[in-house]
Amino acid sequence: MSLQEILDHRRAIRHYDPEKPLDPERVKECIRMATLAPTSSNMQLWEAYHVTDKAVLEKLAHACLDQLSARSAQEMVVFVTRQDLYKQHAEAARKFEEGNQRRHAPKEKQEKRIKKWDTYYGKVMPFLYSRGFGLWGLLRKLLAQLIGLSRPIVRQVSEGDIRVVVHKSCALAAQTFMLAMSEAGYDTCPLEGFDSLLVKKALGLPRKVEINMVITCGIRQPDGVWGDRYRQPFSETYHRV
Repeated sequence: MSLQEILDHRRAIRHYDPEKPLDPERVKECIRMATLAPTSSNMQLWEAYHVTDKAVLEKLAHACLDQLSARSAQEMVVFVTRQDLYKQHAEAARKFEEGNQRRHAPKEKQEKRIKKWDTYYGKVMPFLYSRGFGLWGLLRKLLAQLIGLSRPIVRQVSEGDIRVVVHKSCALAAQTFMLAMSEAGYDTCPLEGFDSLLVKKALGLPRKVEINMVITCGIRQPDGVWGDRYRQPFSETYHRV
């Protein structure tokens, strides 16, 4: 399908056909495609839990307030944020960039560029993503305000701001997954209505994990789409400067 056809096909499906199962391997491949989505500073602080077990699906359906989309789903994919893994991800990115520079950069520029990435992933990222009851965020905010007096700087650096950044990156992956599913001829529905504690319990997730999105998956029933698609007038959305 063309991109336009993929976008037209993708709708939030509220009722799935119980007689039309999905191929779990194909769904897995759609999740693999989602890993190509961009993330802030390439930190990739997200994970996807692909649920096919019927007992777990029942628990998740209940955690999703027993919505029909969840009760009729053939499979589910739960996208979560993992800000708690920022040190490991920063170190992995640092090592990759070191090798990247040695493979592709001119030899006379390699050490300088490697040092830059060492600073970025070895110091800047751990400083930005660390948490400490809001205190680290307050320190970062004050520092940004001071630096901002003399030059442009990112000012959204509080702990709440960084949490939003992590969730935005995860949402990009979730959207990429849904588009990949649409291209495969499968249907999805992103759910915001869920009990996050029950979702974590059903999946056995650590306390620090945050649920970004629960996506139900299946093949739509005729009543799975609730009427025509509504969008705000493009003239109110689009602003050319």
